[in-house]
Amino acid sequence: MYYYMAKTYSKKSLVYQTMKPSKETISFLLGYSKALTIIKVDNKSFEIISN
Repeated sequence: MYYYMAKTYSKKSLVYQTMKPSKETISFLLGYSKALTIIKVDNKSFEIISN
């Protein structure tokens, strides 16, 4: 069983190469997260985006 785990975790991941986001995507997500405010009232949440 140890050999199988070592074999599984020693392989290089393909996710890094195939799912690399563009600079525009990163910029959009950072800007969105900076503008997003979540206000909790009782057991409800309100999401406000201030541009």
